[in-house]
Amino acid sequence: MPHQQRRRRPAASDPARIAAFRALMATESEGAYANLAVSEAISMARLTGRDAAFVTELVDGTARGLGTWDRVLHAASGHKPSDWQPAVRTVLRMTCHQILATRVPVRAAVDTSVNLARTQIGERVTGLVNAVARRISRHDLEGWAAELAGGPLDETALRTLHPRWIVSEFTGLLGAEEAEKALAADNAPPTPTLVVRPGLAEVSELLDAGATTCRYSPYGATRPGNPAEVPAVAQGRAGVQDEGSQLVALAIARAAGQHPGPWLDLCSGPGGKAALLAGLAASQHRGLVACEIHPHRAAMVAKALAALPGDHQVVVADGRSTPWRPGTFGAVLADVPCSGLGSLRRRPESRWRRKPRDLEDLRGLQRELLSSAVASAAPGAVIGYVTCSPAAAETRDVIGWALENLQADLLDAPAALPEVPDAATGPQDRCLQLWPHRHGTDAMFCALLRRR
Repeated sequence: MPHQQRRRRPAASDPARIAAFRALMATESEGAYANLAVSEAISMARLTGRDAAFVTELVDGTARGLGTWDRVLHAASGHKPSDWQPAVRTVLRMTCHQILATRVPVRAAVDTSVNLARTQIGERVTGLVNAVARRISRHDLEGWAAELAGGPLDETALRTLHPRWIVSEFTGLLGAEEAEKALAADNAPPTPTLVVRPGLAEVSELLDAGATTCRYSPYGATRPGNPAEVPAVAQGRAGVQDEGSQLVALAIARAAGQHPGPWLDLCSGPGGKAALLAGLAASQHRGLVACEIHPHRAAMVAKALAALPGDHQVVVADGRSTPWRPGTFGAVLADVPCSGLGSLRRRPESRWRRKPRDLEDLRGLQRELLSSAVASAAPGAVIGYVTCSPAAAETRDVIGWALENLQADLLDAPAALPEVPDAATGPQDRCLQLWPHRHGTDAMFCALLRRR
């Protein structure tokens, strides 16, 4: 009787990869946001330090490259990833990211992927995972992009881990050479940016906690790690807010000047800009009304404003049909719902969830909200139209429509932020466009209008 080898007991997958797998399954099957899913997975697994950082890298990188990984998997397996069960698809996308976009050795990436499949799905899929993982390694990322691309734009999209339509949009705005830099910046996760609440905290407190001053905003600082470790943040005297969001709020406050009347944040959830505006308004002895259509987001706004001095209130209402009389406010911020193409570095999965038709679908809402913002402003008051998107359909086109159809004139927004270079855009270069690769911020757009 031939000698039978004792079957080896399969080793357990490491906790970091299991946590990453579970976070990615939440984004795949439940539509969760990757940043929230990864935080919950790390917390449940009680991971810290390098393990927690590795989980974040695995989740963000896998979500960021989703479309590219699926095309590689199709070529490597001969099957559409959509035909596989979600768990198999997730393991193999993680494998792609490790082999093509990290320093994890190929052998380790293959072995750990097979083991992850064994423990989280079952022995029956390990052969498939092993075979496909090995085929992935036959090229690097640039090699796969060159092999699979249907032209230069498609190759750039594959290589930079973006949908082709976003590459086309950025190329039209910036030109091919600078668009490459913008796309690369989308793939570099930002350091958390903190903001003080004016009147409650000073930036020096953030610096004492290990932060570094922002490049442009006098209210912000960047600090790696968990923001809740900073006492001012834990106490509600500071918060987390991208520097671009801080800058557009500052531009509106500066442009508002001494025009009488309270200020309005028309679409205020989740409350970051509202909190900064409320502090700036209070310093000028003005109140702030924060309007938000969704009650749960209005509650977040109220929490952000709770500790601030001054006269401020949160109103649950649709910004298109407001409960106040026209001409009530001395300054209005309309930070309208948009595609979010300006925040892709912070929301890695969103680039694959958005479609070109979303820009069309949002256009009517954006125009209606801007029209309501102008109507809410007193004659001579400033209106700030803001999007976290550089797309022309959501920025320049909306402003062009407003100048033809609303009782408002375009102000010189770059003049409100003279410390920020290379940001002028739009009609007569009188609008602001921030970029990650130029300014280190989200790609925020801001136009300032004055009601006639």
